[in-house]
Amino acid sequence: MNAPVEFKWNDGFKLGYGPMDETHEEFVEIVGAMLVCPDEEILGHLEAFAAHAEAHFAQELKWMTETDFPSTDCHNDEHAAVMKSVIEVCELLKSGGDPAVARSLAQALADWFPGHADYLDSALAQWMVKRKMNGVPLVFRRKDSMNTGD
Repeated sequence: MNAPVEFKWNDGFKLGYGPMDETHEEFVEIVGAMLVCPDEEILGHLEAFAAHAEAHFAQELKWMTETDFPSTDCHNDEHAAVMKSVIEVCELLKSGGDPAVARSLAQALADWFPGHADYLDSALAQWMVKRKMNGVPLVFRRKDSMNTGD
């Protein structure tokens, strides 16, 4: 068996819109737990992730809708695809399926998140800050935060 892969929050994930950064930190924390927890705990972490993702994605959709964000459909489609996979894997585990499937999902989420955050969420963060404060997000990162392999 391969050693568990770590997925931890770092300043490189910050986008400069506080409410979004806080939610993303929770996302990373839950996905990271799914990657390293014992098999008998993975369903609980997956259910926690499902609840988190539902609230997380609903909040972002609300922001997008309220501010007429131009890429709402594309952004929301990605969220819907994630939720579909999460629900399917939850159902599989509840019926006695292999926990390795949930671990694979967690790895897929860890692989997906940085790109989604860098492109779609950063655009939304910039849009929100521009709409609310007529400026752009300022992000302060520690020098070593850009090295996400540590």
